[in-house]
Amino acid sequence: MNILTYENIQERKTHGELIFPFNIYPCSIPVDFASVPLHWHNDMEIIYVKKGRGVIDLDLTPHPARAGDILLVPPGHLHAIRRDSGGYMEYENIIFQLSLLMNAQADFCSAHYFAPLLQGRIPLMPHVTADHPLHPRLSGCLDEIDAFSALGTPLSTLAIKARLFDLFHLLFSCLEETAPVPAPKPSVRSLELVKLLLKYVEEHYQERLTIEKMAGVCGFSPSHFMKFFRQTMGVSFIGYLNDYRLTMAARLLLASTDTIVAVASECGFENLSYFNRIFKRKYKVTPSQYRKNSPAINASDYY
Repeated sequence: MNILTYENIQERKTHGELIFPFNIYPCSIPVDFASVPLHWHNDMEIIYVKKGRGVIDLDLTPHPARAGDILLVPPGHLHAIRRDSGGYMEYENIIFQLSLLMNAQADFCSAHYFAPLLQGRIPLMPHVTADHPLHPRLSGCLDEIDAFSALGTPLSTLAIKARLFDLFHLLFSCLEETAPVPAPKPSVRSLELVKLLLKYVEEHYQERLTIEKMAGVCGFSPSHFMKFFRQTMGVSFIGYLNDYRLTMAARLLLASTDTIVAVASECGFENLSYFNRIFKRKYKVTPSQYRKNSPAINASDYY
């Protein structure tokens, strides 16, 4: 999967076909791309780790993940994917619209399960580890979905849909039986403000973004904005902005033949030497070396 699939912080890509909005993307970090930045979309996403290890951030909470782990990302939730201490992770992104499982006319399942999930009113268990009692049955559903998806026949869509119903039956049953106490997490208000700020960065990262301007976006004073951003995101705003711009620059280096100067300028860096310095700090190589060496990365180097 090419990194350009993740074109925006808030994805607008249609997964699969309109008549069957479902797709599976095999991915690996850092072979395909260095990381997947914080983003959200209106589709359901299941991250199924196949090999290695990494970290999946769900609504700003980090979840260290290893081979076999299953992570569930309901529609509208913030999530990011990154390496764990220089490791390698191979995983599947299973992405689909919940409308695939909902009736055009209201029925019991849609009204009591899928509509509340779509509206964020059902807190699915976010992380199923390989040693969880439910894991064998959930992974069995996902493995069968893989197999039917590979067939690619019209009839296989029926089997995929059936296995998705099985999977959600297991997840909803687990909620009713265990009713776990949720871990502390950022408030809904904080998450909505973060979405607003990330969206603004996505649309304006090529421009000069000051603390004063960003404070005005969310109606805070500059000091309150800086405190809120650091407490919520765990990094300063300037640190986040630089990291986002570097991620965009890394994409452009692989996807275009633009000069290093042009890439730096297009990603909001006014000073080339500063861009080269912080790029090397993040990626351990210069921009030109990154462009030259990235296609040759070998996954076996990380085992």
